Amino acid sequence: MKRNSTCEPWKVSLHGGHCGEFCDHGRGTLREVLEAAVRFGFHTYGVSEHAPRLGAEFLYREEVAMGWDVAKIEHDFEAYAAVIGGLAEEFEKRLAVLRGFEAEVVPTESYAAIMLGYRARFPFEYLVGSVHWVNGIQIDGPRDKFAQAVERHDGLERLGVHYYEAVAEMVESLRPEVVGHLDLVRRNAGTFGPVDTPAIRKAAEHTLEVIGAHGCILDVNTAGYRKGLGTPYPAPWLVELANRMGLGFCFGDDSHGPEDVGAGIDEARDYLLKNSVRTITYLTRRDGIVACESADLA
Repeated sequence: MKRNSTCEPWKVSLHGGHCGEFCDHGRGTLREVLEAAVRFGFHTYGVSEHAPRLGAEFLYREEVAMGWDVAKIEHDFEAYAAVIGGLAEEFEKRLAVLRGFEAEVVPTESYAAIMLGYRARFPFEYLVGSVHWVNGIQIDGPRDKFAQAVERHDGLERLGVHYYEAVAEMVESLRPEVVGHLDLVRRNAGTFGPVDTPAIRKAAEHTLEVIGAHGCILDVNTAGYRKGLGTPYPAPWLVELANRMGLGFCFGDDSHGPEDVGAGIDEARDYLLKNSVRTITYLTRRDGIVACESADLA
């Protein structure tokens, strides 16, 4: 079977492909996720399974409840790294499957060496650089954990500033091809206050400068819709600022099962067009090498 030549050129996702085989909060199998990507009409699909969090203190509550430990999540990641190459070859005529992983920034003092070690050890083609933890506290999970992070930083504003500083540091350390869900800090902010104060905006602008300096692509992450935020990540003010600075954007469905594949991508295209973004930048494999391409959204 030949790859669908009628696919829209902007139908690409570079962040997602999590599944129940390798992720505690995923569903289905990786093969089912890739079949769903074909059905949706993607021509290129980046799979970016989560890297392990090396430390029992960083295990999710759900993982602990299931009896998982650090050795278990390390084993699952190694299993993912072992199978993604074969699946990419199997799907090659129908879908360009890119082999990647999503970084974790814990433990704070040593994550860079750990993540770069995974990249050197396994045949990954790209990296999604994400920040889910600020100073060792998870910010995108249970709301009480977010409240703990707010308290630890003496308020939401300082947490927001520290968050963007952590993203900038991650970019400097890991040089990822894609920066995941840039303003993830707004997921649980809710009644704690705004995440676009002057101080937070200043920190975010510096982070965008760092991202631009290293040529990273910003993930327009449709999980924002699923989390009830009304837009993808990042918010309109960040899209406007990044676009003005000349940064590139890509789509990420952040799928955690077959039913999530492609969810919100059409709406995210309209979102970018509404915010004056006319093209996306994405990764593709040419002659065995992953390189950047661009596609018009209009």
